[in-house]
Amino acid sequence: MFAGRLPTGPGVYMMRDAEERALYVGKARNLRKRVASYFDTRPKVDRIMRMLAQVESMEVSLTRTEGEALLLENEWIKSLKPRYNILLRDDKSYPRIVVTDRHQFPRITFHRGAKDSGNRYFGPYPSAGSVRESLSLIQKLFRIRNCEDSYFEHRKRPCLQYQIRRCTAPCVGFVTAEEYAEQVSDAVLFLEGRDQKILTRLIRRMEEAAERQEYEAAAMYRDQINALKQMQAHQFVSGGGDVDFVAVAQDRGKSCVQVVSVRGGRNLGQRSHFPSQAEHREAGEVLNAFVGQYYQNRLPPAHIVLSHAIEDRDLLADALSAAAGRKVQIQPHPRGARRQMVELAQKNAAQALGLRLASEANVQRQLESLRDELGLDEVPASIECFDISHTAGSQAMGSCVAFDASGPVKSCYRRYKLRDITPGDDYAAMKQVLTRRYGRLQAEEGELPDLVLIDGGKGQLKQAIEVLADLGLNDVALVGVAKGPSRRPGYEEWVRPPPQAPLYPGPASPASHLVQRIRDEAHRFAITGHRASRTKASTHSGLEDIPGVGPKRRRQLLSHFGGLQGVRKAGVEELASVPGINRHLAEQIFRTLH
Repeated sequence: MFAGRLPTGPGVYMMRDAEERALYVGKARNLRKRVASYFDTRPKVDRIMRMLAQVESMEVSLTRTEGEALLLENEWIKSLKPRYNILLRDDKSYPRIVVTDRHQFPRITFHRGAKDSGNRYFGPYPSAGSVRESLSLIQKLFRIRNCEDSYFEHRKRPCLQYQIRRCTAPCVGFVTAEEYAEQVSDAVLFLEGRDQKILTRLIRRMEEAAERQEYEAAAMYRDQINALKQMQAHQFVSGGGDVDFVAVAQDRGKSCVQVVSVRGGRNLGQRSHFPSQAEHREAGEVLNAFVGQYYQNRLPPAHIVLSHAIEDRDLLADALSAAAGRKVQIQPHPRGARRQMVELAQKNAAQALGLRLASEANVQRQLESLRDELGLDEVPASIECFDISHTAGSQAMGSCVAFDASGPVKSCYRRYKLRDITPGDDYAAMKQVLTRRYGRLQAEEGELPDLVLIDGGKGQLKQAIEVLADLGLNDVALVGVAKGPSRRPGYEEWVRPPPQAPLYPGPASPASHLVQRIRDEAHRFAITGHRASRTKASTHSGLEDIPGVGPKRRRQLLSHFGGLQGVRKAGVEELASVPGINRHLAEQIFRTLH
């Protein structure tokens, strides 16, 4: 037997189905005992029995310690997304605040994405709103610039931020580098949660300014002190420090995990998470999976307070402590002020879950109405909608959006830049988008939708019928959504493949509301993509297409001739006179521009 040949040390195991897809990933202190427990005669829950019926092969990876097994387990879960593991659907990078230390007058601003080693970063924050709130406070309290460096370097006079007392105008020399460095230092202390040290500094500066009879400066420091104290009164969390309060609420088999982030006693905000594949799991089991995945790629605070006890508490605490380079405590069932905070987080989780369930119930009712309106055999589990956006026929952009019973499935959204079509030919554009979408899905053996919506009338629908027929996909339901006779929202005409007659469900139909929502989302997605493409084209310089002309040479050419028009008017000899441009390159630039 496979389990009998496994070692008795720690490690990670993965179960696969007949198509080599991951079904489940787990860790074990003793691999042999853990894997063998799946195949003994003891009764098991239905979920485990369904999983075991699909297992065709297993893979194991040995580790030195159980802590390493825990980390590897979470890495495999995140990368492979096994069907029977609880998954944290958290594919968005969290926002941070960045201080651009490389600049003589650093700016403090919003950041999302990769880090630059020359800057300082604070966060991550639970939401973009909490970052913007902190930045607004920093500007009010410390008057730090947030403008781009290119804007900063070309100012001749102070901007509006100076007028409304949100910046000290270092761009025009209204503050020295030393004074500005003090402002930045105070702002950094604020971001680190060391408010008391800032207050001590400000009080000392206020007293020194008063002794020098610089009463305007003393009044400014006094206002800063009052504003900081007022902010503390509103934001300070009793029993805070650096803590994450993590609570789970459950209803009708679904779970919501709420994370409230407190740093330096200041509440930075909260965020709701809805783990997938967590139906009918115990609260502690959901939290156990959540904590391991949530803190895998982010620095944990010193304290993590939980609403429920978890199985791997000590193991997770040791692993997070090793990753953070300091002690991390995980505390379930707290007392005192922390208990009040975790209870509040649990109430917020329950409220968020209630709204989610109400929304899903509404979508389910709309899907059932759509099935009845179209006469489908079953409720459509997946729907895709297509739209085309262009400006007078130019720069056409196609969009595909996907919906299921939970709402939008953003991972399946696609945009298509249309190629080799006559400007304004919406039929050819729709045909190309559908061919590229379903031709690729068929080649990759992907899952097809149960229903396809086409934004358009009979002409667009005809293209869809032909494309799906050519691909042999005749079992996909098709509907064209055209403006009705009144051309009012809610009174659309649903065009169906012949010989079926059009439908006019009207604004009272729940199915009509769902179709409007999906069509509007496809329209929005197409327009935003088209707008970005149009903006890029309008700012595109012909110089960017010339090999050998990089950013530096483009700046030299534009600066020398006063803009692109001047470069176009220049001859070969004039172009060759620019530093860094030899005659061969000048001839190439001239040929490209003419």
